Amino acid sequence: MALASWIDLIMCFILFLLLVYIVATVNITNLHKVYLGFHFSMLIWPYCQFAIRTVDDPVFQLFYVKLAFVDASLLSLGWIFFTILLAGQSQFLNRKVVAALTVPALLSSVLVVLNPYEWFVLPVNGGYAERIYGPVFWLSMAFIIVNALMSLYVIYVALTSNQAQRIKNQIMYMLRGIVAVCAFIMLDVFFNVILDDYLPVIPGFTSLGIVVSATFFVITIHQDKVFDIVTIAHQDIINTMEYGVLVLDDQEQVVEINQALHPYITLDTGAAFNISSYLPDGPDEKIEPFLRSYRDDPLETAGTEILYPVIQMYISIHAAPIMVSGIRVGRIVTFQNITEIHRLIDETNHQNTILQERNAALIKVQEELFQTNAKLRKLAITDSLTGCYNRHYLMQQLEQEVLRTGNSLTPSTIILIDIDFFKKINDQYGHMAGDVVICSTVELLQRSLRPSDILARYGGEEFIIYLPDTDEAGARLLAEQLKTNVEHNSINIDYIDEPVSITISMGLLSIGEFKVPPGMDATTYLNDLLKSADKALYAAKHQGRNQIVSARQ
Repeated sequence: MALASWIDLIMCFILFLLLVYIVATVNITNLHKVYLGFHFSMLIWPYCQFAIRTVDDPVFQLFYVKLAFVDASLLSLGWIFFTILLAGQSQFLNRKVVAALTVPALLSSVLVVLNPYEWFVLPVNGGYAERIYGPVFWLSMAFIIVNALMSLYVIYVALTSNQAQRIKNQIMYMLRGIVAVCAFIMLDVFFNVILDDYLPVIPGFTSLGIVVSATFFVITIHQDKVFDIVTIAHQDIINTMEYGVLVLDDQEQVVEINQALHPYITLDTGAAFNISSYLPDGPDEKIEPFLRSYRDDPLETAGTEILYPVIQMYISIHAAPIMVSGIRVGRIVTFQNITEIHRLIDETNHQNTILQERNAALIKVQEELFQTNAKLRKLAITDSLTGCYNRHYLMQQLEQEVLRTGNSLTPSTIILIDIDFFKKINDQYGHMAGDVVICSTVELLQRSLRPSDILARYGGEEFIIYLPDTDEAGARLLAEQLKTNVEHNSINIDYIDEPVSITISMGLLSIGEFKVPPGMDATTYLNDLLKSADKALYAAKHQGRNQIVSARQ
């Protein structure tokens, strides 16, 4: 067998080695599987060229010829799609473009397989090792040229866009591969078809072009890590996220959409995305600012929380730019269901409201208890009839005064007061009249006292006044004033025609210093002081009442 027959098989073997290299050096993903199918289809052309020259049966020769050209049509179509994907120009992957590229390739393949009226290929010398091509062949070549031009246009758009330098380097390798395969196909057509009548067949041109292009493609994969493990991990992570992730290019076309979004948003890769279409209708004070920021400030992040009334769901939408070397190349939009978070917040707010109400109720109860305690304390230290302090409170205050002053030389005075002939008032007018006399006298006494002075009911019609920081002279002046005020006071009683007038007798005890003698407690000491004041009061009454008598400590 001539060496020329083995050239295409050698190219097929090289392509197979490249395939093995890719499988051995990269991690296998769905994208790899597609590429492996694409690479396998590149093996078919050189193998078919080898098979045509090694079989003698014209039927099998024709089969391999048709298979090779069907593979060539589909291979050129595959080159376009891989160029679009690897160049990041997903905007071309819409239905119209896909249909416009796929239909001619399928039509060409059908015509090649049917070979109507032998318009595709004619045998020479009863076989197809040497053959004559018809108009269907040139139609197939036209489709391949159109696909090549389309690939070049996609590469041009990618190179003139704001892509990172790494992406542009990758695209340049693809450009070299396409130029190489196109150049070798043109050489094959020129030498082996156009000049077929003048030159012997030179095998391997197209096979060599496929090998060269595949080599550039492998270099791209290896150097630029098109199928990098990080990309695989990122894709797996994105698809396992509970919230939706939408990756857009700089033309707002879908580059990637994760599985969490599919139940809610029906978008395919390459489709145009209009965020307004996925926002609820109706007035919402949060939507307009979000849209304004989303459209007018694409370099800034934008976010909002929106209630979708139809599905009764709170969705948090967040849009952030994708920056490469300071240039925005796309945008990531995330959709997170925060309905449960809102429910928990509402429940927490409800519980807080309940707690606030309970706290307010407890505060009210506390205030009522405080007021009640204040009333109870007042009842405990005041006289129920007159409202002035009682004897128990006075004794407590005097005991505190004894403990506080110690050896202080500050003088104080105690005045013990008794209403003269009070029993006669009770006997003549009754006890109710006596109560009115007592209350009126207390009110009159309190008007002349300082806030620091203490007036207490000592018992019955007797009262005691404690004057802190007051010497005997000052106390006597006050006592004279009190005596005069009471004497000239007329007390009106409802059921008595004439006003009642009274006088008071007072025993005055000036205390130079509170000093408890050794071996005596404060209570005994105070009782002795009160006894001295009581003796002075008794002397005042004995001297004819309406008198002031001083006692010495």
